[in-house]
Amino acid sequence: MDLVIGPLDLPAHVDEALAVQAVAFGLGPDEVAVRRQIVLRHMTNPGARAFGATTPEGRLIGFVYGMPNDRTHWWSTVVQPYLRAQGNEHWLDDSFVITELHVHPGYQNRGAGRSLITTITDTATEPRSILSAIDTDSPARALYHALGYQDLARRVLFPSAPRPYAVMGAALPLLRRA
Repeated sequence: MDLVIGPLDLPAHVDEALAVQAVAFGLGPDEVAVRRQIVLRHMTNPGARAFGATTPEGRLIGFVYGMPNDRTHWWSTVVQPYLRAQGNEHWLDDSFVITELHVHPGYQNRGAGRSLITTITDTATEPRSILSAIDTDSPARALYHALGYQDLARRVLFPSAPRPYAVMGAALPLLRRA
């Protein structure tokens, strides 16, 4: 696949990235507006970084961003009781969080998501990575499992999310099997 994977100035390209997320995740304009503010706020956190996948013509077709986990962040406060109940609360420490990973549906199943997540986790100094994904059998969860992520907690409920999520974790570096 002729995609370029590289660092992404996410605040400068937030609208392009959210357009990809809207198509990939089925978001409406109101949800995109809320997420825009969240993304911009996240990118001010220490260690936050993003990578993009672009076509040779420069069209952004996928992105990932994340940051070192901080137990005071909203996401951590929501997932912490679920992780504690499974004996996995320690995963919140010394972890790099994959906050968002989205690839335009027209470019999925071609390796872009794998390249994005392995590229960003390769920059992490933390020994492990955590993320949350909709708790269903999906290509995304299959990819995470193939990379070495394991379920740490399932049926995690986020406020205003219509479906439960799974929290997943993996030791770094991620597995590289096809």
